[in-house]
Amino acid sequence: MHNKVIACIDDSQYAESVCDYAAWSAQRMSAPLSLLHVLDQPHGGDDKRNLSGAIGLGSQEALLQELAELDERRAKLSLEHGKHMLKAARARAEGQGAEGVETRQRHGDLVSTIANMEPETRMLVVGKRGADNTSAHGHIGSHLEGIIRTMHKPILVAQQSFAPPEKIMIAFDGSATMKKGVDRVAASPLFKGIPCHLVMVGPDVEASREPLKAAQKVLEDAGFEVSATIVPGDPETALPQYQEENDIDLLILGAYGHSRIRHFFVGSTTTSVLSKTRTSMMILR
Repeated sequence: MHNKVIACIDDSQYAESVCDYAAWSAQRMSAPLSLLHVLDQPHGGDDKRNLSGAIGLGSQEALLQELAELDERRAKLSLEHGKHMLKAARARAEGQGAEGVETRQRHGDLVSTIANMEPETRMLVVGKRGADNTSAHGHIGSHLEGIIRTMHKPILVAQQSFAPPEKIMIAFDGSATMKKGVDRVAASPLFKGIPCHLVMVGPDVEASREPLKAAQKVLEDAGFEVSATIVPGDPETALPQYQEENDIDLLILGAYGHSRIRHFFVGSTTTSVLSKTRTSMMILR
């Protein structure tokens, strides 16, 4: 089935929020929900080569056999652990009203797995960081830029806690990407009825006011309550400051382009920005 909300589930501290955002989104969009757990390929081969060279010839075969059995036990445990996580996630999503929730396990690379599922994806939900590390370079965190560069569907990056958004904010730069992004927000039922702040960073000049007013009209014509603002400064400081001052629950921004705002949010700084941002984010291509 196409147009699914796909949520990446692991045993990180973001998993419950990912599940909650996905269930909320699927219901808002009347879309099917698929919960995905990806098992990394085992790396036991390197360990075997390293360890077998450190012992006598007579013991190599026994050691390699023992390592192979250990890898097999680990793989089985990881598989079972993933099944339990998915079962708990499905129960949580269904408890919040989601219906027909699907669960899937895959082996391999996370980014490649998600890319292969793009044709059936309407929106992807991932945690800000994953289970491998609680720092900005966790499993999801370290792969997040790759996911953003690979996917052409909206990506919702969840923080640790979830509450239905009461205010959203679109970081608008007048680009073709964000004009299209505004059209997508206006056409989707996901944020209908939620007040929207349309924010542009830069000098308050006519060249900025015109596209901002046009974007505001698109949203208002779709029934949104819109506050359109131009704020001075740099995106890295102006947007988080506006978020905090106006109690924004979710930030929507474009992923690619050549303008200052989009250049800041993509590339080598993506994980750094996410580590500084206190609200969940939706990335649009």
